[in-house]
Amino acid sequence: MSHPSASSPSLPAVMTIRRAGSGIVPVAAGMMSGPFLIQSLFPSEAEGEMTALRVFAAPGAVSHWHAHPCGQILFVVDGVGRVQREGGEISEVRAGDCIWFAANERHWHGAAPGSPFSYLSVQPVKDGRAVQWFEPVAPDGFARTP
Repeated sequence: MSHPSASSPSLPAVMTIRRAGSGIVPVAAGMMSGPFLIQSLFPSEAEGEMTALRVFAAPGAVSHWHAHPCGQILFVVDGVGRVQREGGEISEVRAGDCIWFAANERHWHGAAPGSPFSYLSVQPVKDGRAVQWFEPVAPDGFARTP
């Protein structure tokens, strides 16, 4: 399963501007625990190209467990979020923080209870996809205070 967006086979061949607020849609069911909106900035399915998304999460909403074949960079734009790699501690993140998840590292991220959360997500494509989705995070998992 790939990121929930209208796919494009590859990135634009020339400089392209995506305007703030354009193309924002709800994330498809089965990837998040609650309301998430996504702005697909630059989708791609081409080997080695980068994909870029802006994501908006409602308070307490988190992604399901997932991994990226070549890793992922998250840059927190606004709000308070939580991130966790499988087997690791939950960490709180805030605007300006930048998070790296290594290739194939199972993890989740989302909004802290009581705070919306938005971030930019950048990840390369490998074998036609940028993400693999797994099971939901147990509710007691993301509700714990970091």
